[in-house]
Amino acid sequence: MLNNGYTVTLIPGDGIGPEVTTAARRVLEATGIPLQWDVQPAGASVMPEEGTPLPERVLESVRTHGVALKGPITTQIGSGFRSVNVALRKLLDLYANLRPAKSLPGVAQARPGVDLVVVRENTEGLYVGVEHEVIPNEAAEAVRITTRRASERIVRFAFEYARRHGRHQVTAVHKANILKITDGLFLKVAREVAEAYPDIAYQERIVDNMCMQLVLRPEAYDVLVLPNLFGDIVSDLSAGLIGGLGMAPGANIGDGIAVFEPVHGSAPDIAGQDKANPIAAILSGALMLRYLNEDEAADRVEQAVASVLAEGRVVTADLHTQRPDAQLVGTQDMADAIIAHL
Repeated sequence: MLNNGYTVTLIPGDGIGPEVTTAARRVLEATGIPLQWDVQPAGASVMPEEGTPLPERVLESVRTHGVALKGPITTQIGSGFRSVNVALRKLLDLYANLRPAKSLPGVAQARPGVDLVVVRENTEGLYVGVEHEVIPNEAAEAVRITTRRASERIVRFAFEYARRHGRHQVTAVHKANILKITDGLFLKVAREVAEAYPDIAYQERIVDNMCMQLVLRPEAYDVLVLPNLFGDIVSDLSAGLIGGLGMAPGANIGDGIAVFEPVHGSAPDIAGQDKANPIAAILSGALMLRYLNEDEAADRVEQAVASVLAEGRVVTADLHTQRPDAQLVGTQDMADAIIAHL
């Protein structure tokens, strides 16, 4: 920690992004940890003026400060500019996507006893976006890339994370029964890396079976490590186990650089209406504090969120159907309630 605290790149994002990142910023500042913010707009909102959703100034800021808190950014389906999220991960080599899923009290839709972490490889697989039409409007083709280097570092990241955070099991998730060469390589590397961690149990699951197991008994799993596409799908499934994307924090981590963000979308239909649930953004901020080795402050934030949910006195619109007896509040009022419990 520097004498004057930490400087964090803040990327407000699109839609509800500015609202939920403002809420997260207020909660983080209320912990007393000295934080300075380098605000860098990105996404659809900057396209008209700058001609790109991800200006170089944003990348330079993140490289300079080494840590960022980011709101959701709109990505058009099937057309438009390439995903800013994918571009950030690629350009900054944020190779590890971290998605904790932990049951919180007072969330009626959450499965009890869930406490797992999904570790997803972020830089290759189908998401490299190498695709083309073979026959226009009739056939298309995509390339799936798997390398030893990327597989080894993501599996090692998962084991190191498990060791540092007192977790005891890593499960490699794959489809090597069908994708024998690409996922076969991933699985071979996972087995090699696992040998260096005899203190951590290692097991394997085929991805479709893994999805079924998470529905049936999620409490049996600890850390999951997956290739890119499978990790994207399973991490959202895991979010469903704890009540939805509004409760799910996330991080994208590389060597010396990390970007923290809620995993939900930009929700343009409720943007500017003070209706968005800020909890995922706030918990992403807690992940950021933990990354900065401010564990005590991170614990306080997480405990404050849990206390507000357990009391059930106030809820945002997405949780109101589960707790109709609670007072319906807006984004910033929810942040106020969490701050009051710090």
